[in-house]
Amino acid sequence: MLRAFLVFALVCTCTITAQADTKVYTHTVRQIFGGAQSPDDARIAAMTRAKREVLEKAGTYLESMTVVQDYRVSKDEVLALAAGVLRAEIVSEKKFVAGEAFGIEVTARVEVDPGVLKDRVAKLLNDREAWRRIQKLEAREKELLGKMTRLENENEKLKQTTKGSPPEMENLKAEFNETSDGLKAVEFELMAEALWDGKKFTDPGKVIELLNKAINIDPGYFGDYCNRGIAHADLGQYDRAIQDYDQAIRLDPNHGISYGNRGSTYTDLGQYDRAIQDFDQAIRLDPNHSIAYCNRGATYAKLGQYDRAIQDYDQAIRLDPNDADAYYNRGVAYAHLDQHDRAIQDYDQAIRLDPDHAISHCNRGSIYFDLGQYDRAIQDFDQAIRLDPNDAIAYYNRGETYARLGQYDRAIQDYDQVIRLAPDNADAYEGRGLVRILSGYDDAMGCRDLRTACQMGACQGYEIARQEGLCP
Repeated sequence: MLRAFLVFALVCTCTITAQADTKVYTHTVRQIFGGAQSPDDARIAAMTRAKREVLEKAGTYLESMTVVQDYRVSKDEVLALAAGVLRAEIVSEKKFVAGEAFGIEVTARVEVDPGVLKDRVAKLLNDREAWRRIQKLEAREKELLGKMTRLENENEKLKQTTKGSPPEMENLKAEFNETSDGLKAVEFELMAEALWDGKKFTDPGKVIELLNKAINIDPGYFGDYCNRGIAHADLGQYDRAIQDYDQAIRLDPNHGISYGNRGSTYTDLGQYDRAIQDFDQAIRLDPNHSIAYCNRGATYAKLGQYDRAIQDYDQAIRLDPNDADAYYNRGVAYAHLDQHDRAIQDYDQAIRLDPDHAISHCNRGSIYFDLGQYDRAIQDFDQAIRLDPNDAIAYYNRGETYARLGQYDRAIQDYDQVIRLAPDNADAYEGRGLVRILSGYDDAMGCRDLRTACQMGACQGYEIARQEGLCP
């Protein structure tokens, strides 16, 4: 690659404007390049500095937020927080001439919408793993920019004192290129983090694409493999996920989260013993890793070991009292043990912590159904459906409740919806068939539903109907 040999300099400007309630920050970096620093290396450094420094300006707004003050976020952490909740973009880029030197001018921009920022900030601060990942990325970027500044100073001295011997110049050029590659990798990693919604990646395919680029640039960073493993798992590509977690662990055998994530994938594959071994290791490496306790508890629950599961959920809740999923999971375990009051208390707490926790409404409704409190059950199923209109289980449970109340038309409507959402749900066909016969709505259609259910493996309703002479 052809490289220019000019002198390095840096000039920064910043402006702040407002559009209605949205605050707009812009920041311009003018960088003259030369010596061992190529135009490409200078461009990457200027873009990174412009984005970083505009986020620092926006961070002054974050510092004033009550939620940030309540969490006692330090000044050093504010930049990582800004990088996690805001998106800085390059809005202009152009070359310029200063005397006999050439340079590049880059302007970065970030919008701060106070209307949505509070929830984003609170969500990230409560997501301890994502928060730690972004802090590590911010620290890596800071370290690389520090190295870039050192190289630029060395480059300037070399240019001022001598024309530079070829070996010195070549070594410096190589270091500039390596540092630039590191900054490009961090940019891809931050773009991938922006697709994390707190529980999963919203576009795992895009995340894999971004992290592939980062790994091609820097194959030695364990965090990229760990995050790519999460994306593969989100797509159901469990073997690939495990390969990524294996590589992350090879690169950093003391990274507890990689063990925990691999354990979750083994659980998805039904390899519960291997999963528990990984959760054990994750907890040994990080005894305060609440998610590892929660996930190990879920694995014990799949093995039917509900008492051991509850012990792990207890520990997860002690470590993180605001984890709605831990309360929900413990509620499920209590429900399996027929400890209905405790299960309801845990579902209540999960909903208090996360009012949009649809599955807690659905499961609490199921307990109310078992207790014969049908009106309360329907209220919960209604809310679960409002929060997740594609939840076939909530429709099925509400249909069963309406059937128990003799409200057959409503029950049939819910079974219809289940079948639209999950055409292979045998229970819905069986329930609709029985309701059609019981209500006298249409025995022929009811028998057809029961036969369909039996063909799918649910034959009890059809056999009863045949014994009673209701179906041929």
